[in-house]
Amino acid sequence: MDLPSWEDTKLGTMKRAALWLVTEVGEGNIFTKENVKTAFPGVSQADRRVRDLREFGWQIDTNREDASLGQHEQRFVKQGAAVWEPGKGSRSGTSITQTQRREILSRDGHFCRSCGIAPGEVYAGTYESAQLDIARRVVKQADGSEAVELVAECNRCRVGGRGKAVDLGKVLAGVEALSAMERRMLMDWIEQDKRDFSQVEMLWAEYRTLPEESRARIRKALASDD
Repeated sequence: MDLPSWEDTKLGTMKRAALWLVTEVGEGNIFTKENVKTAFPGVSQADRRVRDLREFGWQIDTNREDASLGQHEQRFVKQGAAVWEPGKGSRSGTSITQTQRREILSRDGHFCRSCGIAPGEVYAGTYESAQLDIARRVVKQADGSEAVELVAECNRCRVGGRGKAVDLGKVLAGVEALSAMERRMLMDWIEQDKRDFSQVEMLWAEYRTLPEESRARIRKALASDD
């Protein structure tokens, strides 16, 4: 499928910036603010329009996410929604209103939908308190199309999850493959909007976060019971 030209001034700056990244920079490659200024001479806030793409699932890293980058460098990691296509690059206003924010937080139970932390809770092993914000998540629909949906997410997950997309069709296929008992179990969790994990499951989750030396000690402790 042929892409529109990034030099087409009839397109908005964000759409042109997206096409420029895809056709001129390429995924995995580095660009600078000066490159953006050169590509879009006389266009105000072109660099900001590049940053706006992150709200549509585009992963564009700075040296905060990629320590190998210089202070003025950015890396185009992964393309998100094809914002140049009709309906895929529109937003309800330039920002989310306070009313929308309250509605989304209430709908999502006032906790991060990525890690489950609530506002004000302290991240494990730190003194940092979580703050919730609204993220735009790219969701791949069952018919193959993509949509951008709003979700409550903490600041830490927003940074770590840039470019993350959800395949709704895959999730729906997984639901269809469940047995009747498994479907009832999942429905109970959904209705309660929570799941109680067993001690073994919580230990497994903790084990997965440990460095190899510590994991080896856990394995040794379990082997000694045999």
